[in-house]
Amino acid sequence: MSAVYKDDQNDWLTVCLKYLLFVFNFLFWVGGAAVLGVGVWTVVEKSDYLSLLASSTFAVSAYILILAGSLVVVTGFLGCCAVIREQRSCLSMYFLCLLLIFLIELVAGVLAYVYYQRLSEELKQHLHQTMTENYAQPGKESITLAVDRLQQDFKCCGSNNSHDWTDSVYIPSKQAEGRVVPDSCCKTITPQCGMRDHPSNIYKVEGGCITKLEQFLADHLLVIGAVGIGVACLQKRKRTSVHCDLAVEHLCG
Repeated sequence: MSAVYKDDQNDWLTVCLKYLLFVFNFLFWVGGAAVLGVGVWTVVEKSDYLSLLASSTFAVSAYILILAGSLVVVTGFLGCCAVIREQRSCLSMYFLCLLLIFLIELVAGVLAYVYYQRLSEELKQHLHQTMTENYAQPGKESITLAVDRLQQDFKCCGSNNSHDWTDSVYIPSKQAEGRVVPDSCCKTITPQCGMRDHPSNIYKVEGGCITKLEQFLADHLLVIGAVGIGVACLQKRKRTSVHCDLAVEHLCG
């Protein structure tokens, strides 16, 4: 009777472990989907602004999250197969994939946090120079489009204020046709509306586009860092649980 009872107990324990692994795998997949979503959303929404940044750390952090999220999709499938087929070797591979994804997400989170600390200084040093030296210049079409979208999206004009455009190489040129600011500074864009820089015509924002872009990027860097580090920590706990499940299953088997 004791042997039968022990077999029944082992069967019950195995069933519980399977359900537990399914639950963990589902939570893991949801977390990975969140990571992938944040990465894709960051790249798509901020792609026009990346040319205005001096370093590529912001983009790298997002691309790392996309890589990690993609691995989660594959690993989630591997985890389901491992539980269904009850293959310890497959579960071991699943554990190794979790470790790799944990490291990748942790790196993305740390990069986002580090870049967040230097974001303000980079924008102050780089954005003014980019806007005044590269706007509407040959071969700088992507920067011109990015600046125009930046000023329209955030309702701002100039890096610090509209007077910054007096330092640009664009305004004194024939191409400007008498404009004192680009047309994208205007509240309502019409042909050559940038010829008048009165507050009723153009955006006058305290702190200019630097303040707006800094807050915008900082908010999204915090999201990237929080998602990367947060999901990585959850996966660390999950790896520990999977490791324990493997040990218990080995003893039961």
